[in-house]
Amino acid sequence: MAASFPGFSKEAMKFFRDLEQNNRREWFEERKEFYLAKVKAPMEALVEAVGADMLKYAPEAVTTPQKAMYRIYRDTRFSNDKTPYKTHLGASFFRHDLGKHIAGGFYFEVSHKHIGLAGGVYMPTPENLRILRLHLLENHERFNKLVRNKKLLDALGELQGDKLTRPPKGFPAEHPALDWIRFKNWYYWKELPAGLATTPGLFKEITTRLRLMAPVVAFFNEPLLADKNRRAPLETGWV
Repeated sequence: MAASFPGFSKEAMKFFRDLEQNNRREWFEERKEFYLAKVKAPMEALVEAVGADMLKYAPEAVTTPQKAMYRIYRDTRFSNDKTPYKTHLGASFFRHDLGKHIAGGFYFEVSHKHIGLAGGVYMPTPENLRILRLHLLENHERFNKLVRNKKLLDALGELQGDKLTRPPKGFPAEHPALDWIRFKNWYYWKELPAGLATTPGLFKEITTRLRLMAPVVAFFNEPLLADKNRRAPLETGWV
């Protein structure tokens, strides 16, 4: 049986709108049971349905809703914004054998303002950034074909990311892949109308775009996985 999701209730979207206007612990605690039943529980069902569909194209990234979903509680320690709650719920999917802060992966979020979808590599470590740039250097023709896929461009637009103004140190200034190599992260970000959240069409809009991103995400994970496999004997010893 194909996975599906009926959509969030209008009351769930109203909860996010009201939370934005009343972002206080007292207000939230009085409505916590509603949040758990009408907002968090449907999000868990959506994450589970997206994961079931992801088994077809990225099974190594499928996980439980409990591991995929981010908490609604904000970390205010290093932020000027001291409001205690996010006004959206998000979930991410990464390769189990690489980890959330290493692998390229997928993300989506639901709020009263938009449905957000993302995929790619964000904020890689300096060493992983070097590995990814070398991979682009050596495989730029294949990469260009992936990111120029018309369906992908129509659904998500161009690949985004912060860039250096000059070639990275040690990389050739004249190379067909120079523009991609100057990136410091590579990701897609697409915002869809918030009204989708209350319709059965939400599930298809999310899964269609995640599926289209999958070949690009897999491309970025290739050298990271190869590097991990090379390091394994040094870290765990030979069996």
